[in-house]
Amino acid sequence: MKKYVVITGASSGIGYATAKQFAKRKKNLILIARRVANLVKLKNEIEKEVPEVEVLIKAIDLTKIDRLEKLFSELDLYFIETWVNNAGLGYYSEVKNQNLTKTLQLLHLNIEALTVLSVLYVRKYHDQSGTQLINVSSAGGYTMVPTATTYCASKFYVSSFTEALSLELRESGSPLQAKVLAPAATKTEFGQKANDVSEYDYDKKFNNYHTSDEMAQFLLDLYDSDKIVGMIDRKAFSFTLTENLFSYANQASSNQK
Repeated sequence: MKKYVVITGASSGIGYATAKQFAKRKKNLILIARRVANLVKLKNEIEKEVPEVEVLIKAIDLTKIDRLEKLFSELDLYFIETWVNNAGLGYYSEVKNQNLTKTLQLLHLNIEALTVLSVLYVRKYHDQSGTQLINVSSAGGYTMVPTATTYCASKFYVSSFTEALSLELRESGSPLQAKVLAPAATKTEFGQKANDVSEYDYDKKFNNYHTSDEMAQFLLDLYDSDKIVGMIDRKAFSFTLTENLFSYANQASSNQK
C-alpha cells in the first residue's frame, strides 16, 4: 500500500524544510498551504532531488473552517501514515492594540483548523499501526511571552490538546501516536508576519535562533521517538524529547464517573 505524509503550512519555513526531510526518507507527500506558486516550487525541487517520491499539492486557506471536511474527504483515497499540522499564525501586539481581523485569523488557523484536522485524522486512523499526528506548537505554548498573549494562549491550547490526546490514545490501546513540537525562535517568515513588517532581522532581535532546516530535523527526531513532546529550551536553546509536561488527572477521584 502506498503511504503519504501530509504537511500543512508547507509553502515556507519549517513546513517547507520538513517536506524536504521526509522526501529524503523516500516518503510520498501531500503538501497543503495557501500559496500555490510556493507549493509548485517545492514540488518541483523535491521531484528533481528525489524523483521516486510522489508529491501532491492542495492549495487551500485553512482558516476557512467549513472547507476542511471536504479537504479531508478528497484525501480519502490515500493512506496517510503521518499528518503534520504545521500551519500557524503569529502575532506580536499588546491585546489593546490587536487588529480583530488578524486575531480571528490566528484563532481560526492555530486552534480551529488544527483541531478539526486532528479530529478527522484520529477518527480515521485510530486503529492503524505506524501512524502519527504531529502538531506544531511553540515554546510559547508552555511560556507566556510579552506582547504575544493571544498567540501564546493559542499555542497553550495546541500543547495541552495534543498532550491529552496522546495520553488518551495510549490509554485506549490505539497504535496511533500524537506528538507536539515546540520550537522557539526560528528564522522564517514568522518574524515579518507576526510583527506586520516587511523586514525582520533575527540577528538583532534574538541572541539565539534556529534555522528551518534545524527545526525540521528536530521534528524528524520527534517522529523517530516514542516521546510526546519535542521542546526547545528558550534559555539554553537545546532540544529535548520528553513525556507530557502538563499534569494529567487520569486517576483523580474528582473525575466524572
